[in-house]
Amino acid sequence: MGSNVHRVSLAHRLIAGQFPQWAGLPVIPITPGGTDNDVVRLGDDMVVRLPRGKPAAAHIQKDLRWLGKLAPHLPLAIPVPLAHGSPSDEFPLPWAVYRWLPGHTATPGRLTEPVGAARALGSFVAALERIDASSGPAPTRATGRRGLPLAIRDADTRAAIGKLGAVLDVPAALAVWDEALAAPGWDAPGVWLHGDLHSGNLLAVDGRLSAVIDFGLLAVGDPAVDLMVAWTMFDEHARPAFRAATGLDEATWVRGRGWALSFAVLNLVHYLGTESPLVPLSLHALVQLDAAKARRSAANCAES
Repeated sequence: MGSNVHRVSLAHRLIAGQFPQWAGLPVIPITPGGTDNDVVRLGDDMVVRLPRGKPAAAHIQKDLRWLGKLAPHLPLAIPVPLAHGSPSDEFPLPWAVYRWLPGHTATPGRLTEPVGAARALGSFVAALERIDASSGPAPTRATGRRGLPLAIRDADTRAAIGKLGAVLDVPAALAVWDEALAAPGWDAPGVWLHGDLHSGNLLAVDGRLSAVIDFGLLAVGDPAVDLMVAWTMFDEHARPAFRAATGLDEATWVRGRGWALSFAVLNLVHYLGTESPLVPLSLHALVQLDAAKARRSAANCAES
C-alpha cells in the first residue's frame, strides 16, 4: 500500500468518511505491518486492518461473521471486530476496526512459565472445540485445507522431506510422517480449529500468554492441525501440559505430530536461508520431533 504516510492518510480519510465519531483520534502506523493487511493503531485501544488483496479481505469478512460469536467462550483474548468498513471508490475492499490487543509475539524466550503457557493454550484449543460448529465453514484451499485428512499433503510433504537432507534426518522424518498417515482418522463431526497456531499468532503480556490472533484459516474439521504448536513452540517439559489440557486422543495426537512435520518441512523448503520467523520455529519442530539431522546443525541454522 506504500509508505507509512500514505497508510496513515488513507486510514484517516476512511475513518472520517465512515466512522466520524473516531475522526479526531490519532492514527499511528505499526511497523512491521502484517503479511496480508496494512495495520495502523487508532487511538489508544483500537486497530485498523486494511487488506492488501481479495484473499485477505475474505479473512476479514470471516472475522466479522464468526469471531464475535466465538470470543465469549474462549479463555484467551481474540481480535474481535468493532466495526465493518465498506468498500469505496478509494478503497474497494472491505476493512475493519478491531479492539487493540496489547502484548508481544509469544516466542518461547518471552514466556516466563512455558508449562503454564502450554496449559493455557491447550485449554484454549479445548474450549474452541466445544463451541457448536454445525454451521461453521468447511476447510478449503483458501484455508490451506487445514482440517482435512493428512493424506492430501502426502506428496508435497514427501517432496519437501527429500529436499532437506542438510537439516533433516530423512528416515526419522519419514517414520514420523508414515506413523501419522497410518493413525486412525477423525470420525466425529468437525470441530472449530484455528488452523495456524504457532508463536507468531500468539501474544504474551509480562511473560504470560494473553491472546490468540490471526484467524484467517479458521475452519471446521479435524482438530489435529491445532496440535502442531506442541512441537513448533513447546519442548518436552511443556508439551505434556498442553496435551493434557486439550483432552484429545492418541490418534489425534499422532496426526498432530504429522501436521507439525509437514508444516515445518514445507516452510523450510520456501524460507530456509531467509529471515522469516517461520524458519526458527520450523527448525525447533524438527528437533522436538527427533527429525533434525543433528540438534547442533538445527541450532546453527536457526542462528544464521
